[in-house]
Amino acid sequence: MSHQLPDVQASRPDVTVGLSQVGVTGVQKLVKLSRGSLRPIVLMAEFEVFVDLPAGRKGIDMSRNMEVIDEILEDITREEAYRVEDVCGDAAERLLSKHDYTSTAEVRMTADYMVRERTPESDRPTQNTAEIIASAIATDEGTRSEIGAEVTGITVCPCSQGMSESRAREQLEDLGVDEETIDQFLDRVPQPGHSQRGHATLTVSDEGSPDVDLVELIDIARDAMSARIYNLAKRPDEDHMTYHAHANAKFVEDCVRSLAEDVVDRLDHLPDEAVIRMKQSNDESIHQHNAHAEREVTMGQLRDELDGNGI
Repeated sequence: MSHQLPDVQASRPDVTVGLSQVGVTGVQKLVKLSRGSLRPIVLMAEFEVFVDLPAGRKGIDMSRNMEVIDEILEDITREEAYRVEDVCGDAAERLLSKHDYTSTAEVRMTADYMVRERTPESDRPTQNTAEIIASAIATDEGTRSEIGAEVTGITVCPCSQGMSESRAREQLEDLGVDEETIDQFLDRVPQPGHSQRGHATLTVSDEGSPDVDLVELIDIARDAMSARIYNLAKRPDEDHMTYHAHANAKFVEDCVRSLAEDVVDRLDHLPDEAVIRMKQSNDESIHQHNAHAEREVTMGQLRDELDGNGI
């Protein structure tokens, strides 16, 4: 004789306080993205899955959350084409439909994404790693999805570079070099400044699914720092990176403003309602602390500011 197991999660809690996010984290799954005639991209992705919980319910159906994630990831391996933000959006919508006591479902995903490229001087094949950031929030009013990436580059501090340039100018003057030649030399040979490994994050969110190319977002983020870096680097490539980084010294604030400028320039098709999240964090080389700057803004407001209308 079988007996029905009690649904403890549906019982009333001792403390009737609602919770905004309850779910699971650290769920690792293989995600296969089809590229038509090309080989599919296979990602080792990590998911976080949440729903809200009303005050009168003790817990969520944890196994149901796992079931939905498994269902959607099984489905996408059979699709001809799929974007990572759609994976999150579909999973969030299914979560919402399967939990009749929730009003909000959220799915977040991160995964390493490899971009094939060539080194800047030696022209050797190499790969660059970016971390994909995707999420979706589903409610009865609709679904809002976010897609973007975090990338790594190099930045050089303009302040320390300015001090090095001042020292070089004094030494050249002591050696009797004329001012015009000094100006030409310093213009051609950027002076040293302390460098940092920079981490740029750029995401776009919109109702439904943002109309953006993930590779384009990665390119914009990499170009916002003083210079791109490459996993493989022969000596000519190291010289290229060092020179270009010092020729394009940037504060952490400059990097975020470069992100803003390139987003408006290169993603001009985005609607004013799209939300842009830009973040730069630099691992300082001569300090124990790190430098950080960020901005979250609508595309419309960003356009106004860059046009001079928002100041």
